[in-house]
Amino acid sequence: MKKLILTCVFSLLALSGLFALEVNKSELQTTDNQIIEFINYSGPHKVIDSASAIRGIGSDLGKTVSASPEKSAQTGNSSRYYVIHAVDPNESGKLDADILFVGKDATVDHIDNLRRIISGYLSSAYGYSEADANTLSVFITVYNAVYRGQIDTYKNKYKNEVVKNLSSDNCGLSVNYKDWPGKSEIVIPLFDVANGGLSTVDTSVISDTKVIESMKKDDDRNVESRKEMVDIKERESDQATEKAQEAQKKAVQEQKEATEAKKEATEAKKDAEEAKKEAEKKQQIADENPEDEKAQEEAKEAQKEAEEKEEIAEEKENKAQEQQKEADEAKEEAKEQQAVADKKQTEAQQERKEIAQDQKEIKQEEAEKEKMPLEYGIILTDEAELLSRLVKFNKDNGDIIQNSPVSVIRNRTIFKGAEAYFAIAGENSGNGAVKLVSIDPDSLEITGETALPVAQNSLLVQDGSDYYCVVEENNQNYLAKFGEDLSLKSKSQVQVKSATPITVTPSGIVVTDSNGKLKVLDKNDLSDISTK
Repeated sequence: MKKLILTCVFSLLALSGLFALEVNKSELQTTDNQIIEFINYSGPHKVIDSASAIRGIGSDLGKTVSASPEKSAQTGNSSRYYVIHAVDPNESGKLDADILFVGKDATVDHIDNLRRIISGYLSSAYGYSEADANTLSVFITVYNAVYRGQIDTYKNKYKNEVVKNLSSDNCGLSVNYKDWPGKSEIVIPLFDVANGGLSTVDTSVISDTKVIESMKKDDDRNVESRKEMVDIKERESDQATEKAQEAQKKAVQEQKEATEAKKEATEAKKDAEEAKKEAEKKQQIADENPEDEKAQEEAKEAQKEAEEKEEIAEEKENKAQEQQKEADEAKEEAKEQQAVADKKQTEAQQERKEIAQDQKEIKQEEAEKEKMPLEYGIILTDEAELLSRLVKFNKDNGDIIQNSPVSVIRNRTIFKGAEAYFAIAGENSGNGAVKLVSIDPDSLEITGETALPVAQNSLLVQDGSDYYCVVEENNQNYLAKFGEDLSLKSKSQVQVKSATPITVTPSGIVVTDSNGKLKVLDKNDLSDISTK
């Protein structure tokens, strides 16, 4: 954790018990020595879609692929979200893949929602349970962030059918949501498209060493997601073991039948050779006695019988070869499935050991954190736009203990209420909006927001349990008063400047109206009480 210069710091009681309730920071990744953090928009929105609606975007994309997963396909809207299902049975040695493109008009701005789309797609296209799809979506996004822009990595691992749809600049996933629209090529490696189910997505690829190391950079080491991946791999191992056992049983039966077929083929060949010798004898007699009709007839019959037995011998030989081929294929299938089972089990066991060690270290860190004297403050996140975020820090050394995901607090102002912090936050871009919000002191997440949008350059003023700011309605600006539940208590009839100073005086609230004149508003209903 880096020491940062804290601005607008205000102290609270040191609450050691808060750390047990901390939520995860944005997920951290690393490529080589570079630490990367997913940057999400964590402010208010114009329209709030339900989680099921967002997941439905992916579900709709998956329907086309589910109909014929062994065939290449394209589905979706190229300006928003679409998938190229890139498979090629004629190329071996490399991976097929799905590529999810985030179009230029897409409004997804948080990694959780992008994962919901991916999860919905996996469930719809390949029948994954929602829980397993959710786990895979976490690893898929981290995998694509780790290998962002590394086109040679994709070329080495994936089939040409996949690579031809990737670009060197946009392959993978940027960690900044602002770079997602029109610049995202999220690769989902496929292992077993033909049989589908649990092993459709290649879990080994999306949880390789670099991905796991990057996930460990998060405060909680992503222990829960990693444990869920271990569970998937163990089930993959069990499934592969069952297939290996079934294939082995089939191989034994096929080999038995192949051995029997070879025996029959050998006997048939022997009969054919004897029949051929007999036919040669009969023909020799017939040749020596050209006038003997009986001898001629016996020679013909012997030749016919020899040919028939030769044909039977060939048929049985072909059958024996086919039977042996099937036996060999079953043996190879058993071998391959057992290799998969062993690989997944080995990965799962190794990861369980690492998880156990990480959990031990987390407990030690939490014990140390409980002893720390905590305070709160806000730090700049964007100097040009004057955006800030709330942080929890160790007052002894200035180390940040917890960052709020809300990095769009405006005008460097935040107030402490009875049970939450209050600030104007957000951005007027995409689906974002600027509103007055409440932030939980434990999780540092937004817990509520006003219905009305707030002018982005509005001041925020606290007066007891009331909060004053400028709201926007029908392209006009008005002073508004909100309670700590963020309900609108009153709104002025007087139009004001969006950046008006807001001064609480004994006689009322002093503002600058839209004409640049001073107005005094009643504190109760914000009516104009200015001296005429």
